[in-house]
Amino acid sequence: MPVETRTVLLTRRVSFSSGHRYWLDALSVEENRNLFGVYASQFNHGHNYILDVTVGGHADSATGMVVNIKDIDDLLERRFVAKFDLRSLNDEVPELKGVVPCLENLMGFIWKDLLTDILPVECSLVALRLEEMPTFYGEMDMTSTRLTRQYEFAASHRLHVPSLSDAQNVEMFGKCNNPSGHGHNYVLEVTVSGETDPTTGMMTDLMALDDKVNELVVDRYDHKNLNEDLPEFKARPTTSEQVVLEIFKRLDGKLPAKLERVRLHETARSFFEVVAS
Repeated sequence: MPVETRTVLLTRRVSFSSGHRYWLDALSVEENRNLFGVYASQFNHGHNYILDVTVGGHADSATGMVVNIKDIDDLLERRFVAKFDLRSLNDEVPELKGVVPCLENLMGFIWKDLLTDILPVECSLVALRLEEMPTFYGEMDMTSTRLTRQYEFAASHRLHVPSLSDAQNVEMFGKCNNPSGHGHNYVLEVTVSGETDPTTGMMTDLMALDDKVNELVVDRYDHKNLNEDLPEFKARPTTSEQVVLEIFKRLDGKLPAKLERVRLHETARSFFEVVAS
């Protein structure tokens, strides 16, 4: 059997429930509120975290595996789940004492721990993804750390190209060419990156990010007819390809962090995305 030299990626998922707070005891109440805004509190709140760890390697010719999944499970359970689950991150994890337990810092801690020669020798760390809520997750790899916020808006549209005949439009778009249009509950994901604050470990003010995305996109598109209500679509079809391109253009350079990706879910079965070049 020939030796396979292509790298295979394996992602394993674990979960844990933890409490945390955005509050630094060394600072005054006013300083904490200035630093963390509405998230500042001396009391914990909790999350059901989901951690995905991706490793890569070559499939062994004898076992057919990159690595034994049981070994990865045992490692993740021992190093992270047992340490974080049903714990206060601020108070019961020694390595996080005095550290703001934001996604950026948690991912950094996990990443560094996984790089300290604890992974099985036959694989290497490629990436990780840590979800704090379904609407907020982070990603980390060898090159960058990214945060993603999720938003929703409901809008209607009709897929129609004026230069085509009615018959051609129906042939191309089918039911989506319905003259009265149809609607979607769109799910929008906005991914950003940036330098982290040395005090908090955070790369951006999430409230400021939300405010800008809502102002430029969500409030503008929600409960609108994309064809009729928005001038940017008067001269082009309202396919999700065009909508996601327009959203990227509207957000690029206007957020409190660098825009990396815009992903637009039209239905549960399809999404479209634009990535920064």
